[in-house]
Amino acid sequence: MTLPATSLSIRRHGADGTVALLDTLTDIWAQAHTGHDDVAEAGFTPETLRRQITAHTRHDGFALIVASSADQAVGFAYGFRCTPAYWYGEQLLPSITPDARHTDSLAGICELAVLPDWQGQGVGTHLHTVLLEALSTEWVSLLVMPGNGPARRLYDRLGYRYAGPYRSGPDGPVLDLLLLRTPV
Repeated sequence: MTLPATSLSIRRHGADGTVALLDTLTDIWAQAHTGHDDVAEAGFTPETLRRQITAHTRHDGFALIVASSADQAVGFAYGFRCTPAYWYGEQLLPSITPDARHTDSLAGICELAVLPDWQGQGVGTHLHTVLLEALSTEWVSLLVMPGNGPARRLYDRLGYRYAGPYRSGPDGPVLDLLLLRTPV
């Protein structure tokens, strides 16, 4: 499906509006990750995404951006403002660049997913841009699966730099933590 990006509408949602969209968000996420066995092997499922989003809506500065075409959601991105200690964790914090480690202007981008038929058309880049504007922080950070070449190429093109390996818990998968200084 090749439709021009101008056929997209972009809408921002806060925490309250996000709960009503959970089924749509998890469906987009599941379709975007079809065939990515490493995601399932790492323990990421639509149900874990649903719990993650629900928990994240409680953070100040939570923002969800949804791209739609003909009133059908085709992609989303969300994140929230946070402290470096919260986002990086005790083990990784000392290795983060001092400017990003001591900032009071950081946001974590938690998810960006686009339906397969819409991938490669700039939807993800557009969602990312609008989310950065909504979060309005000096620094943003995100996690990516080490083997996810397309996502990593997108984030490299957007200016992200590798900050180190990240593990959310002793049994959690090792992810790549990426960091971007925003042009605010």
